Amino acid sequence: MTTEHSGSGDPNRSMELLWGVGERRTRGPRPALSLDRIVTTAVDIADADGLGAVSMRRIAAELGVGAMSLYRYVPGKAELLDLMLDKVNGFDRETAADPVTLGWRALLEQVARGVWDLYGRHPWLVHVDQARPILGPGALSGLDYALAGLASLPLSDRERMNLVVILDGFVTGTARSRVTSEQAEQRTGISDEDFWKAQAPILERVMSSGAYPALAALTEDAFSSGWQEIFDLGLGQLLDGMEAFITRREREREGTGRAGADDRAG
Repeated sequence: MTTEHSGSGDPNRSMELLWGVGERRTRGPRPALSLDRIVTTAVDIADADGLGAVSMRRIAAELGVGAMSLYRYVPGKAELLDLMLDKVNGFDRETAADPVTLGWRALLEQVARGVWDLYGRHPWLVHVDQARPILGPGALSGLDYALAGLASLPLSDRERMNLVVILDGFVTGTARSRVTSEQAEQRTGISDEDFWKAQAPILERVMSSGAYPALAALTEDAFSSGWQEIFDLGLGQLLDGMEAFITRREREREGTGRAGADDRAG
């Protein structure tokens, strides 16, 4: 599937639409359409049939209007994609647990599992390159929530942001592998079991040759883990590593504090 790119349209126009800046008010009856209806319909189409099925013509048909009428609300598909991304990334801060009370580890685990579930609900997200994201209210709300839970840690702002980026990279990468694996079976009509079974005769000969002893020694269940098991293991190990890093920073701060006290006493 072709990769789409966030921010590939007019970034200024996308920002205006996301934040409700520069909207034109006109007199007359209330319009039958709204930007939110258009974006919601686009997301529904992508969820059902993939991102490639999203077009102004398809959206218009779903809404029962002419395709040209949509351009009164959004310039094109590139800007529409930015709005779709922010909509599905929407975060309800009001109903979320207090990030400080939650504690940094529980907070990051909650964030990671939330994003993991998000990719499950909207698998088309893995086909969007968000290297240049357009920062709307949905994206900023979630990011602000995560950073609020890290605010009391003995880290620099740069380090706190790095932890969030690292976590997102792990979740996104694992989710992409899961979704593309599932879509490969749907796309080809060939199950994973049949796909690997077709390679078995030659691989068995290769393994018996002695050229790959570590692989040949693996038990039959070595490759039987599901994506959820892989995700759970990886997330736990990642958080353990972050905890070790934070603990090291705490000790460094305590050491600096003691050294300063000793200097003053001397």
